[in-house]
Amino acid sequence: MQKVLFIGAVWPEPKSSAGGIRMMQLLQMFLRNDWQITFASSAADSDFAEDITSLGIDKVSIELNKSSFDEFVKELNPQVVVFDRFMSEEQYGWRVAESVPNALRIIETIDLHCLRASRQEMLKSGENLTATLLKNDTAKRELACYFRSDLNLIISDEEIPILQNVFHFPLEQLYYLPYKIPSLSIEEKSTLPSFEEREHFVTIGNFKHEPNWDSVRYLKETIWPQIRAKMPQAQLHVYGSYAGAKVLQLHKPAEGFHVLGRAEDALTVMKNARVCLAPLRFGAGIKGKLAEAMLCGTPSVTTAVGAEGLRGEMPWNGAVTEELSIFVNAAVELYQDKNKFMEAQQNGFSIIEKRFETLDKEQNFIQCINNLLQNLQEHRSKNFVGSMLMHHSLQSTKYLSKWIEEKNKL
Repeated sequence: MQKVLFIGAVWPEPKSSAGGIRMMQLLQMFLRNDWQITFASSAADSDFAEDITSLGIDKVSIELNKSSFDEFVKELNPQVVVFDRFMSEEQYGWRVAESVPNALRIIETIDLHCLRASRQEMLKSGENLTATLLKNDTAKRELACYFRSDLNLIISDEEIPILQNVFHFPLEQLYYLPYKIPSLSIEEKSTLPSFEEREHFVTIGNFKHEPNWDSVRYLKETIWPQIRAKMPQAQLHVYGSYAGAKVLQLHKPAEGFHVLGRAEDALTVMKNARVCLAPLRFGAGIKGKLAEAMLCGTPSVTTAVGAEGLRGEMPWNGAVTEELSIFVNAAVELYQDKNKFMEAQQNGFSIIEKRFETLDKEQNFIQCINNLLQNLQEHRSKNFVGSMLMHHSLQSTKYLSKWIEEKNKL
């Protein structure tokens, strides 16, 4: 059996975040193709992590800045190593390259962190997003990791042009592997709650993720008061994992604003809601909550950042706007007008069927991996920038790690 090693900053939590769902999709993809999988992380165990051992995946705890990892990876000798984000490559990439030099190194990018950071800075400063703003310190770290790796998985097709046009990143090191969203059968659609059976607005997200916290705060302070002015009895249910004190203090039942914490079953929550609100003002990648809203037949009102990578050129399952008044009016209309609700719902089904179900690239991706394994030296010979970065810039990370290891022995 071919072996793949996943190195995670955290253990997969599919009930906590879209990133956790995405990671489980990748793991299951390798399982279906009969790979032997090991998932390693230095993170502490979580009560909300998936029981990956029940799936036949080996779970291994590793330590940062310890040569014991080198011995572990040499003994395992995987053909492929997948880093769950660029920071994991920073920490372990040089060790993998030295210990198992013939292993194919892949980064699951999740999203472009530099794009998210630039948009957050743009929100604070009021600047327009420019190439200069994109080329921040995060970009320098992030792109260095991508260049050093053999392949980088991109979840949003709108991020590929940014990598190519702004950073001149080589296309042969990018692989578009979108978030997998299964289309619904006619029978499944018929069992969804009807317009009349649904109630309340909903928003959902992992509150460790800064864009989600900003979105909820924006809802509470700006958007929700205007919706309540038009619908005095309206109720908004706010769900999300890791809701700290700053989130919980927004809980105001008298104002129809309910902070309810972690959802035991996010899909059930979404199915029973009438409209999903997601006024994301910055971020990147695919927004899992909005993909799930489509899957649940729930119309949504969001921003261009929220919709990117999902709709392409297709009509949205609700409304996409940056204008406050349009956002508020669209939310009210979708909630009150059954015809608009049904039209939006159908748009969501169409997006899934035409943009994602037909983009099932699993076999193509596995074939790509096998081709790269057979021609790895040729592939790497074209990546001079990556080899240069591995030779020079990574040395600082390497020797800092070695210094920390020696210091910890004292």
